[in-house]
Amino acid sequence: MSQASFETPVAQPQHHSFQPPFDGAAADQQRSQGYNAQDTSSNAAPSRNRALSVRTKTASAPPKTRSRGFSLLSLRQSVQPELSRKLFRLIKSENGLVHAYEAAGRERIAIATQLSEWGEQTSDEAVNDISDKIGVILSEMGQLEEGYAAALDSSRNRLKMIRDTEKSVQPSRDGKNKIFDELQKLKMKEPQSVKLVMLEQELVRAEAENLVAEAQLTNITRQKFKEAYETEFAAIIERAEKQIILAKHGRRLLELLDDSAVSPGDVRVPYKNGAQARQVLNDAEDNLKEWQPEYKAPSDTGSDTSKGKAVSASG
Repeated sequence: MSQASFETPVAQPQHHSFQPPFDGAAADQQRSQGYNAQDTSSNAAPSRNRALSVRTKTASAPPKTRSRGFSLLSLRQSVQPELSRKLFRLIKSENGLVHAYEAAGRERIAIATQLSEWGEQTSDEAVNDISDKIGVILSEMGQLEEGYAAALDSSRNRLKMIRDTEKSVQPSRDGKNKIFDELQKLKMKEPQSVKLVMLEQELVRAEAENLVAEAQLTNITRQKFKEAYETEFAAIIERAEKQIILAKHGRRLLELLDDSAVSPGDVRVPYKNGAQARQVLNDAEDNLKEWQPEYKAPSDTGSDTSKGKAVSASG
């Protein structure tokens, strides 16, 4: 099989309630109210099923989960400052996503090789050639998955910058709150203490330091959050559009395979589409090279998403 080469990686529960003794007048009133409710509901606008947020609607306690025991991950999470704990979990989840796409890319490339090897042993010249060419297309798709995983990792690194800034701000918040609490306790116990002046001065300095840290956190959060998802969405668009290019050329290859049935003893028409199949791969290579991103990721992400990838035609 020929190998692909790239220039860059691119039912609600029922509730039973107490039923009071039957009251005819009350029943008539309830029936009247029921009819009115039905009339109102029939004129109401249809409700939308689409969720406008993925956040939990209530502030209830988190659901009980099975204990997983002690692990290094649980230890690292427990020592994270409260301010950065949620982002720490997000970044760990993103890491799993990156590995999943890397694995998907490797599996796709392995499947492409297996397809080509199978086609070679069929002793059918047409199946042999077309399966090899489709293997090239599938291998390119596997490379796209690996490139997408790299972009996800770049996006994840930007979220790490926010997490690190949050961790640096937490001591400033804690220090300011500690001095404030000490000052309030001292005012209650010893209103005339000379230590009050010293604590008030320390509080002023702590508030000033915290003000600078909070401003830095706000700036870093907005900048890196925007850059992180600009990078991810640009990579999603690139991966999708290049997959479409490759899939369309894959269908062109399949159209070159004559699958009309032959009767026993008849000889199938010899395969003569080898040159056309090679041209399909050349077209795929040209289309990938000509592809230009409509939305560019931040330039300092560590990967250039604007370059196309080349497909090498097989003999």
